[in-house]
Amino acid sequence: MDTWQRRTLQYVVGLAAVMVAYAAAYDAGMSVYEGSPISFLHALQVVVETFTTTGFGSDAPWTSPEMNVLVIVMDLTGVVLIFLALPVLVFPLFEQAISTTVPAAADERLSDHVVICTLTPRGETLVEELDSWGVDHLILEPDRDRARDLYEEGYDVIHADPQSVDGLEAARLPAARSLVADDSDPVNTSTVLTAKEVAEDVRTVSVVDDPDRERYHRLAGADDVLSPRALLGEGLASKVTTGISTELGEAIEIGEDFEVAELPIQRGSDLVGRTIAESGIRERAGANVIGAWFRGEFESPPDPDATLDNGTVLLVSGHEDQLERLKDLTMSDVRRFGRGQTLVVGCGEVGTTVSTALSSAGVPSEVMDLRDEPGVDVVGDATDPEALSRAGVEDARTVILALPDDTLTEFAILVVRDLNPSIELIARAEQTENVQKMYRAGADYVLSLATVSGRMLASTILEDEEVISLDKQVEVVRTHAPNLVGRTLGEADVRARTGCTVVGVERDGEVVTDLGPDFRVREGDELVIAGTDEGTNRFTETMS
Repeated sequence: MDTWQRRTLQYVVGLAAVMVAYAAAYDAGMSVYEGSPISFLHALQVVVETFTTTGFGSDAPWTSPEMNVLVIVMDLTGVVLIFLALPVLVFPLFEQAISTTVPAAADERLSDHVVICTLTPRGETLVEELDSWGVDHLILEPDRDRARDLYEEGYDVIHADPQSVDGLEAARLPAARSLVADDSDPVNTSTVLTAKEVAEDVRTVSVVDDPDRERYHRLAGADDVLSPRALLGEGLASKVTTGISTELGEAIEIGEDFEVAELPIQRGSDLVGRTIAESGIRERAGANVIGAWFRGEFESPPDPDATLDNGTVLLVSGHEDQLERLKDLTMSDVRRFGRGQTLVVGCGEVGTTVSTALSSAGVPSEVMDLRDEPGVDVVGDATDPEALSRAGVEDARTVILALPDDTLTEFAILVVRDLNPSIELIARAEQTENVQKMYRAGADYVLSLATVSGRMLASTILEDEEVISLDKQVEVVRTHAPNLVGRTLGEADVRARTGCTVVGVERDGEVVTDLGPDFRVREGDELVIAGTDEGTNRFTETMS
């Protein structure tokens, strides 16, 4: 018997007892005070009529004050017991009748899917990636209300416990391509143990909150263990190490001496304030702009009239010397020769990873945190101007805000920008929806933990893609395009139709990178294209 049934039974028994008691009192009162003896059944009828407000029959009115008081009390009792009980007992029945029924098992035809055990913000990014690649997925949610909410939002979800054999079997785990355990460390290890019991050969990916516990995830049987916060720290640090060096950072090699890379534009660069058309990037450096991130939003191909500012990140292709010339254009003259340090605010896992990466790259830095612990150079509040001044923010080259609280980060951005308007400000965001607010507050570059985690999961599960950015999934794909054979790139208008750029063509064992609108595709050519998930999918659908 569930809680609602037990509560209803107790209510009915109590209501019957109260009505019988009032019937006995009414029967006695009619004899003593009104001088009109009645039967007990008649007295019970009057009580029922009173409680249900259907009338009092021939007994009204009453002449004695005692009987009038008794009837008044019965009226009030009836209102309380009957009408105020409706929201507790009756309404839940209606809600249950009209509520959404969440499936408890997957469709029997579902196969080669990704089983996601509970949905987090990083899981939402993963779902977007899987959708863009046309990979089926299924979310397991043990909480009924949460499962219903997700189902009503359009997610493929079932209400099941991922830590139970029945739950994973209901998700058709033996037919799945992989499982993602994305909860707390203890829940994730429990889910992995259960998954290995249900389908030992299915690949399991577990997300670890505390890197020190990675060993236990692997002991549980996880095939891959991901630590998103460490990767986030490395991503934040890379924006500094790439930004202060004239050497080209990480890039993907397409052919001999031809690469695809991302280059952030620094505050104070000669490119800031110009449109892409006005910048003369092609003429001055020879590199080709494939796409660009404008305050976290990726565009490919970018609008020639789009204005470049500090924080814009260019996705470019070209020979190494061309990319190095463009790298030089993206840098600030002040920063190129300045000696200011990098201030890392926050000494958690992300901040520690940042400071370690900077140290390995030979970049001088100081660490500021609220707590005085090993590795902290300055103790203070990131939102306190005096504490930031003690940390040397006015003379620093760059500040990296590695705080776990987005609200504090937003406020700290305002304070730092007020103290040093020209400083390069890089921030960490816990939630993707807060990224734009941080840009509006004055950040030059924002990296979202949820986005990084989701991209990381996607690139682990989808082994065929090559990730060169943490902000937006960008792939370099080699593919044949039968529908382009005999046509020039200009005639096909590939960039406008798909959002992808053909950066190279492999022909007769050699990679051709000098591609213009008159380049004609031949039979057997293998095209090297760069673009987002959606763009590469569109290219495959329309050109293959």
